[in-house]
Amino acid sequence: MAATTPALDLPLFPLSSVLFPGGQLQLRIFEPRYLDLVRECARSDSSFGVCMILEGREAGVPAVPAAVGTLATITDFHTREDGLLGIVADGSRRFRVTRTRVRSDGLLRGDVRPWPEEEVLPVPPEFGLLTTILERLAEQMAPPWQKADRDRYDDASWVGFRLSELLPLDANECQHMLELDDPLQRLAELRDILPRFQRP
Repeated sequence: MAATTPALDLPLFPLSSVLFPGGQLQLRIFEPRYLDLVRECARSDSSFGVCMILEGREAGVPAVPAAVGTLATITDFHTREDGLLGIVADGSRRFRVTRTRVRSDGLLRGDVRPWPEEEVLPVPPEFGLLTTILERLAEQMAPPWQKADRDRYDDASWVGFRLSELLPLDANECQHMLELDDPLQRLAELRDILPRFQRP
């Protein structure tokens, strides 16, 4: 029997949005607990977890996070025009939260287990329209990965995650797309909801 992957103790940052693997997040940091989180990650060169909020708000009383989130690694720090700390973080792999606890300063921490990586699959011909839509959205919206290698557009997981970021899905739909473990099923569901976004 394969050994169980040990749980990681990870600081969690609940947000009203979803961070996908390969995505990028820009955050404005002002609460002491999250300033501590940033210092801790910078000092130990470690990651933190981003989870969508199920109950509560981003600021104030610790929110209830979704059970599946994404590891985030800080790639840039800067001082914003308003004087607050700004950070840029890149999403990597997904994880499942098995237990949470709140520190005395209000920072949420969780025991998390890494989610298995998805199989790398090419985009089947029947989903070619999705690739075309993604290319157009990338041109219009100029996301951080706009100049990604052309090979990425034939990676079913990458295309599905990027479309989930750029299409106007609500937060629960984004969380659902994050939690799917079949990249082709994700593409199929995205294709099925495209008519919602067509102009009359």
